[in-house]
Amino acid sequence: MIVLDEQLMDPLIEEAIIRWYKGPVRVVCDLRPGTVIKDDAIVPLLRQLALPTFVTINVKDFWQKVEIDDRFCVMCFNISAAGVGSVPELLKLLLRHDMFRTKRLRCGHVIRMNHEGKADFYRYDNRQIQTVNW
Repeated sequence: MIVLDEQLMDPLIEEAIIRWYKGPVRVVCDLRPGTVIKDDAIVPLLRQLALPTFVTINVKDFWQKVEIDDRFCVMCFNISAAGVGSVPELLKLLLRHDMFRTKRLRCGHVIRMNHEGKADFYRYDNRQIQTVNW
């Protein structure tokens, strides 16, 4: 399952991902309807799901700050709100990378992507930052 952060709550983004991603795609607000979901409530919600991948452009609040474990993945796209239209294609590229192509491989990682063809990441069991080309 892909869970989109509220900044990515755009039907065009969700539809673009649904076209190529075989699993469910949800917006974080749909996980607990009728309530405001603050950033600190996202991790407990993700832990209740089966190996979700959380996608956000909120790098400041998630990169090197989120309490990660091997039950979920966080992908931070280092782009502005004006650039969110590129998220589906960038996400598709990242999910095709050998290191992140399955839920099991990517769970436990926090990944920060940029437009320069690189992704920085760390794991829950080793916070040392590594870089891969994509």
